Formats: sequence, C-alpha cells, structure tokens
Amino acid sequence: MMRHVEAPSAEQLDAAARVVADHLESTPTVTLNLRGRSVLAKLESVQITGSFKIRGALAAIDAAHRDDPHGAVITSSAGNHGLGIAHASSILHVPATVVVPANASAAKVKKLRNYEIELIMFGSSYDEAQAHAIELAATRCIRYISPFNDTNVIAGQATVFAEMLAQAPEIEHIVVPVGGGGLVSGVLLARARHGRDDVRVTGIQPEASAAMYHVLRGTTMAEVQHLPTIADGLAGGGDDGAVTNELVAAHHVPLVLVPERLIRQGVREAAESNGLVLEGSASAPYAAIVHALVDDLDSRIGFIASGRNIAHELLVELLSEPLH
Repeated sequence: MMRHVEAPSAEQLDAAARVVADHLESTPTVTLNLRGRSVLAKLESVQITGSFKIRGALAAIDAAHRDDPHGAVITSSAGNHGLGIAHASSILHVPATVVVPANASAAKVKKLRNYEIELIMFGSSYDEAQAHAIELAATRCIRYISPFNDTNVIAGQATVFAEMLAQAPEIEHIVVPVGGGGLVSGVLLARARHGRDDVRVTGIQPEASAAMYHVLRGTTMAEVQHLPTIADGLAGGGDDGAVTNELVAAHHVPLVLVPERLIRQGVREAAESNGLVLEGSASAPYAAIVHALVDDLDSRIGFIASGRNIAHELLVELLSEPLH
C-alpha cells in the first residue's frame, strides 16, 4: 500500500521529545550478561503499555490534536502500537479507533479492551487490518496513524535511542528489532541528531516474516511470504515506498534474519539468565547477539528490548522448551 510520508524535521523531533518527556518516565539502560559477555539493554519492556510503541503514539496523537483539537484518530496494529494509541488517546483526550487482525495476540487484545476506545477486529493479517483502517479513515474523514510509516510516530520512536545515548554514551553498536521500520528509522535519526554517526546500527527480523529484508532486495510487499512467528510485532507486511524503507536503505543498515527456533529460545534464556520477560519481537535481537549472528567485532554492543507483551500461556510453553 503506497502512502507518501516525509521523514521528521528537527522541529518534529523536538516536539516528540517534549511530549514524551511530559508524559513518560525514561526507561533504564542496564548491562546484562549474555553468556559471559556484557551487553547493554534499553528496557522498553518496562514501559507503561509494555512496549516502546507508546512513544510514537504520543507524538502522533499530540500532533493530530494540535492540528485539529476536536478530531479523532484511527490506527491499525498487531497489538503494541494499538496499546500505545489507546493509552496516548486516554492521556490526551482524543477519541481513537484501533483495528487489529482477528488473530492478533490474545494478551494484547485483552489489554486493549481495558481502554475506552473503539476496538475493531478485522481480517486474518495485519495487511487486511491496515487496509480496513485506512478505508474507515477516508469514510469518517479522520486521521489514520500508521504504526511505522508516519512522520510523527518515527519522531516519537527516536526518543528511545536519544535516551539510550545519554544513559550509555559508550555504546558502539546498537541492535534493533525491525518490523515496519519505525523504531530503526527513529534510531537512525537520533544517531544523526546527537552527532553519533560512529554508532553502528544493525536491524533484526524474524526469518519467518521479514518483509523489509526482501523488499529492499526487490520483492514487492504483496510477494513476500509470511510464516507463523512468535515475533508477532515484527511480522506481516509494510507499505511499498514507505519512508522507513527509504531511511534503512539510505543508511545501508544490514538486516539479519533470526530463525524461529532461536527467537523461542531467546525468550526462555532472557527469563532464566537475566530475569527479563521479553515478547518474541524483543527476544529476536537478544538471540541474534547470543548466537553471534551479528558481526560486532568485540564492540560495546547493545540492543533495544522492545516489549514484554507475551501471552502467559505462550510464555509457560517457551519456558518448558529445552535450550540447545
């Protein structure tokens, strides 16, 4: 689905930083022991909604409210962005509709039902939910907020790495989970904004569903094949021609694919070895570092632990699986 979106300006990055600082506490950057190696981790998993997505949601809804104080917003989501929109809309008093696929994570849907939003379950994939949300936005004449291909969402996600640079200026290499690319785009912009182009950026995608990896190699979104993955926040398609695709390509960010088996093991190892509850999307970069899938040349490496919203039943299942 083609939607033209611009990268955020300096003013939009500043506005996002202000609204995030006004409504959210900084999340910690801690040092973990990953099989004997010290690795920095930015714990977005402790966000109030359980994911970094609240940052972009706040920035986007704040911008929408400034443009139209009486307007409503609508979004599509695999779960975490929807939770961010739901929470941000309650803080900023903006009516919101969230469209999720019918097979969305039960844990995330349960949390969405706690908010005073219009929740619509539509289709069997993120792509179908997105198409329906965009159609509703046009019918209702309200603003559609993409989880990734949105100027202000990207500006909000930039605050993750801006905080991390302030907390751990020694970082030399950041490993970022990538779905539609909103977070990694924000990382790239924060890196430039703070004069830290020396920090290497590597993107991580699940091997089972790696839309951006294939699209940047010439495949269209419609041609990308998607297999089941517990990294549901990274799964599914994106937008052909998305500004996030452009930013990742322009900065030559390497994208590393992680097998499903290692993502599943990562959830268990993070819990047992470091006391962290990570959803599949957050365990993907953890697993990539643990299994040396990332070429880091002994640099001071870190990753973004993007979220904790995993169904209890799945977590129990993963904790009982053997480590190899």
